[in-house]
Amino acid sequence: MNLLKNTRIVFFTFLSLAIASCSKDALVENAALSAVDVSYGTAAKQRMDIYLPANRSTANTKSIIMIHGGGWSEGDKSEFTPYVDSIKKRFPAFAVFNINYRLASGTNNLFPTQENDVKAAVEAIYNKRTEYNISGKMVLLGASAGAHLAMLQAYKNSDAIQVKAVVNFFGPSDMNDLYNNPASVFVPPSLVASVVGATPTTNASLYFQSSPINFVTSLSPPTITLQGGLDPLVRPQQQLQLNNKLSAAGVVHEYVFYPGEYHGWTGPQLIHSFDQIQAFLNTHVQ
Repeated sequence: MNLLKNTRIVFFTFLSLAIASCSKDALVENAALSAVDVSYGTAAKQRMDIYLPANRSTANTKSIIMIHGGGWSEGDKSEFTPYVDSIKKRFPAFAVFNINYRLASGTNNLFPTQENDVKAAVEAIYNKRTEYNISGKMVLLGASAGAHLAMLQAYKNSDAIQVKAVVNFFGPSDMNDLYNNPASVFVPPSLVASVVGATPTTNASLYFQSSPINFVTSLSPPTITLQGGLDPLVRPQQQLQLNNKLSAAGVVHEYVFYPGEYHGWTGPQLIHSFDQIQAFLNTHVQ
């Protein structure tokens, strides 16, 4: 497995379990089922892959929703497909949803398009929980831009569908900081402005509304953050500031720091990451 490719998580290939489609009746059966490119909206990118475990129930079956990275302008759920395999092995009783969202391109699909799509996907899954025969208990797991979107959904909408935990793989939590304090030349302010559609000066409200750190409260879900010390895209300082905010609000959180790693890692460090995530979710998602 390798968390680094073109600043996005990409993992080794695994045998696809996807079935082209599933009928409504089939989805509520207790056999393990999967379906690819299930619509949660009308746009081509508003699709998700669904993996339902055997012996599931509306009382006990929790879900992990995965959100890919790519700077809000690149990436695809297919890059997370092998991660599904790893998650299923570690959490065999969980349903897994691997989602796409519309990508910023030129003047199209700028912020808050991606935020709105993740919200729509989460709501679609929640509203169909009886059909899927799963509970409403959800974990959001994202990488980079996907982690930003996971945190934004979980923290900003805690009064609606309450996410049970967030897994944050090196996601930016403060868009103002991302713009004003680039981690390196690879993330110039112009790149941030190109996906947001504005600068902090021209649209301060949008930057505020797009920053998960601004919505941390005592109701925010447990959060585990994993960050490389040499990350050229997201400063570790962002995660420290997030940790301080979570601590001040009394939110359960864990920070896993890899001093010598970049915007992704592989080998023993990645296995360690999975071990930490597994322990965290087993403890805090009941």
